[in-house]
Amino acid sequence: MTELQSHGLRLLDPTAGAPSRRGGAGPSDHKAVTVDGHTIMVPVHTSGAWQSPFMAEAPDAAGASVLKRGSIPIAQIAFPRQPRFYALQTMDGVPYSHIATLHGADVLATTVLQTCIRYESRRKSCKFCAIGQSLAAGRTIAHKTPEQLAEVARMAVLLDGVKHMVMTTGTPPGDDRGARVLADSAFAIKAGLPAGRTLPLQGQCEPPDDDRWFTRLQAAGIDTLGMHLEAVTPAVRERIMPGKATVPVSRYLTAFEASVKVFGRGQVSTYILAGLGDTREEILAMCATLVGLGVYPFVVPFVPISGTPLEDHPAPDAGWMKSILEPLGAMVSRAGLRSVDIKAGCGKCGACSSQSQYETTGAGAELAA
Repeated sequence: MTELQSHGLRLLDPTAGAPSRRGGAGPSDHKAVTVDGHTIMVPVHTSGAWQSPFMAEAPDAAGASVLKRGSIPIAQIAFPRQPRFYALQTMDGVPYSHIATLHGADVLATTVLQTCIRYESRRKSCKFCAIGQSLAAGRTIAHKTPEQLAEVARMAVLLDGVKHMVMTTGTPPGDDRGARVLADSAFAIKAGLPAGRTLPLQGQCEPPDDDRWFTRLQAAGIDTLGMHLEAVTPAVRERIMPGKATVPVSRYLTAFEASVKVFGRGQVSTYILAGLGDTREEILAMCATLVGLGVYPFVVPFVPISGTPLEDHPAPDAGWMKSILEPLGAMVSRAGLRSVDIKAGCGKCGACSSQSQYETTGAGAELAA
């Protein structure tokens, strides 16, 4: 799976399964694919994917397809079907798919604010980010209200059985850095769920200036928290994400320590994009620090998104990714921070990285024993 995510996938039938995503936040230019029972997000719209040695045949009536490397069949795969809630619209006329989308096989995801103070300036924007693309294309709206999110989440639970939800956000002005809008949204979502149904929530934002926001987020209904470093060394952060780098790594570390006290070990996570310039040793050293704080480091191969300054930046080699994920799998297993125990969020979903496979199999399991 690591190699498939590194190379991407050519599709004989681009309409197979749930719609692929272009632009926006999260795993853009990807499509959900189920391989050996695991649903992963695979690049399908990138330049690398167009030249990939992997190709998927058109699915049959049951949704099954054959994955080939060159002309050789190597696996049976499937594409998760379009969720039923996509056919609906909100009471105020907005398509549900403009409010939240399906990630992986059973995860509801939304970008509450589709605008960002970093993205508005090319001097400050993260060079990998495409948060504004889906907004400009009319595939989403700038601000999803708490009422809209509660309506869509309720129906996604009822119609499609989603298991957990991820709420990320562009960074607004102000020192809460998005925590306020996440808290308002979480409160409405939890209040609007059908009787007897649960939907664990992950909120994702930059570290707020005031640690008291962590208690407020939990009280509002956030179950797990993501604060994403993306790159781990100051030099790479300043080059790749000049605006976001103004919040230093040192602040992330103090925020991680404070938030773990509120949410618990393993329920705070960070997203690390491997392949932006940090070395293997630098990534693993940061992961060791994070694990020591009780934070789950989710390491994902960088995938270039069309239309961004890094659209021609190469994706990392599958062998290099494995050299990170094997020892990382052992590291988190020894610390008792396995993805299966996360209540909600990217680490629990695991579709953007094969990291979870190294927590329970192969070298990761042997070293963790």
